[in-house]
Amino acid sequence: MPNYTFTVNGKTVTVDAPADLPTLWALRDKLGVRGPKYGCGINVCKACTSHLDGEAFNPCVTPVSDCSGKDITTIEGLADGEDLHPVQEAWLEQDVAQCGYCQPGQIMAAVALLKKTKNPTDAEIDAIQNVCRCGTYFRIREAIKSAAAKM
Repeated sequence: MPNYTFTVNGKTVTVDAPADLPTLWALRDKLGVRGPKYGCGINVCKACTSHLDGEAFNPCVTPVSDCSGKDITTIEGLADGEDLHPVQEAWLEQDVAQCGYCQPGQIMAAVALLKKTKNPTDAEIDAIQNVCRCGTYFRIREAIKSAAAKM
């Protein structure tokens, strides 16, 4: 099997994997990075949302070969040491999580949105399309607005 080298949360890693292995499985099974969650495997639920070279992507449908030489950030790499990212802080302040399963993907999608749009509208926030089975969408929207105000 070929080797693929890329960066995950600031650390250079190499994985031995088939070219078509979904990056999610390289992260979770080969590297032990558990933040990105498996929900559907077909880019619908977006529980695995992470960043690839600073852009939101879904590792469940991205072959590991597409990540070679690139930079992946997962929820584990979002905080700066003990200092949470403003979106993570807002999630806590707004008491967003219920079961919490989708929250890493939701947070990573929100961070990507706020990089592009400093003051997003409700429609822009709703366009994120990450699924929350607990239905905390109102609190998600409020947390994103709160984080935007702090950033």
